[in-house]
Amino acid sequence: MKISLIPYLLSGVTILLAGCMVGPNYVKPSTPIAPSFKEETPNLSQANDNWKPVRPGDLTPRGNWWEIYDDPQLNALEAQVDSANQTLKVAEANFRQARAAIRFNRSSEAPTIGTAPSISTVRDSANQPYFPSNLANNGNGDFILPVDLSWEIDLWGRIRRSVTAAKEQAQASAGDMAAVQLSLQAELAYDYFELRSADGEKKLLDDTVQTYSKALELTENRFEGGAAPKSDVAQARTQLEDAQVLDTDIMVQRAQYEHAIAILIGKPPADFSLPPSPIDLHTPAIPAVPEVLPSELLERRPDIAASERRVAAANEQIGIAQAAYYPALNLSALAGFQGTSAAEWFLWPSRFWAVGPTVSETLFDAGRRRATKESAIAAYDANVANYRQTTLTAFQQVEDNLAVLRILAGESQQQHNATAAAEESLRLFENRYAGGVDTYLQVVTSQTTALSNERNDIDIRRRELDASVLLIKAVGGDWNVTKLPKV
Repeated sequence: MKISLIPYLLSGVTILLAGCMVGPNYVKPSTPIAPSFKEETPNLSQANDNWKPVRPGDLTPRGNWWEIYDDPQLNALEAQVDSANQTLKVAEANFRQARAAIRFNRSSEAPTIGTAPSISTVRDSANQPYFPSNLANNGNGDFILPVDLSWEIDLWGRIRRSVTAAKEQAQASAGDMAAVQLSLQAELAYDYFELRSADGEKKLLDDTVQTYSKALELTENRFEGGAAPKSDVAQARTQLEDAQVLDTDIMVQRAQYEHAIAILIGKPPADFSLPPSPIDLHTPAIPAVPEVLPSELLERRPDIAASERRVAAANEQIGIAQAAYYPALNLSALAGFQGTSAAEWFLWPSRFWAVGPTVSETLFDAGRRRATKESAIAAYDANVANYRQTTLTAFQQVEDNLAVLRILAGESQQQHNATAAAEESLRLFENRYAGGVDTYLQVVTSQTTALSNERNDIDIRRRELDASVLLIKAVGGDWNVTKLPKV
């Protein structure tokens, strides 16, 4: 009875090539999520075209979230971050390195083929120990042109899991790069608004110094005319000099923020300067930011996406560690030509070949594989915890800045009213002093109160702008998980 072995051979080859996967299948970890944010979105400006959902044929530009502030200078600075910032270049290089790791691991799916041609001549010594002298000759030569093939059959999914893990690490690196980019863009906007606030305070203090100088001149004239005591002059001069100190000191902050902006756009501070541009307290309300649900936040934050991808990569490492418990199958082959001269290399009788599988299994390793698997499981648990903590931190950042904007929206109006009242009080006391009704101490007190309230006005606007930038950063800017590369 004759039985054909071909079907069995084909079935065996199919099983060897397909193999199976050992280890756990990846399931995205759960995270604590509330149905909505505790803080409601503040009643901000509705001029929010850049945040509208994409619609077919919609040509509204999106992606440059800072454009909602309608500041050409800020737009020009932000455009320089991607091409010049060195921190971002580091993140981009790390991403390229991670993509190269995919190709490195994928190469193991194919056989390794090599060659090592050799030419050798050997003459045996007739006087070597334990060698019959009559067998000695004048030497012989050996010319070999071999081709070597080695191929690990991925029976248990170790190689496939390595490739998958490399892909997931590359996606995590892409998320890191996006997170760095968003952080740098937000930092630039933050520093820019801090600088403009310093310019606003500088302008206020410049005006205050001029006002106090005129007040001192008035007081000196009244003293010379005998209508005011010398103490009034001393108080007026003290008030002026205090304002001059504040006016000079504010330039320290401005210089530091200007230097920080220069570094963010890849320039040395000596080669960069920004003209003064005082913050405007009378502009429309702070621009609105996208309203998102807590569940949507998981898809909008690049740092959350990067953390989740690392969990997936850690899951693959458990499978890789488990595959070490099973036998490894390698297919080896050697073929080539061998002769006594190079001229015989390509003659058909000079051919040689050898092929066969090798199965290897570790019988005892004193717990090394178990320790490797336990380490992989621990690393997975750590990545899950880090993913959940990153998510919780994101929720906190959103809630914090929503609260700041909500509270400052009311405080801003209160401060406007307080400033108006302080300025009216100062005007009244200045008139009463000029009429000889009140002492100059009342004017000094009113001047101090008015200046403090005017500076508070600027400070609240600064905090509102900063909080809006940080909120945009907290919700991921214009980023979403679909921007992860399909590596």
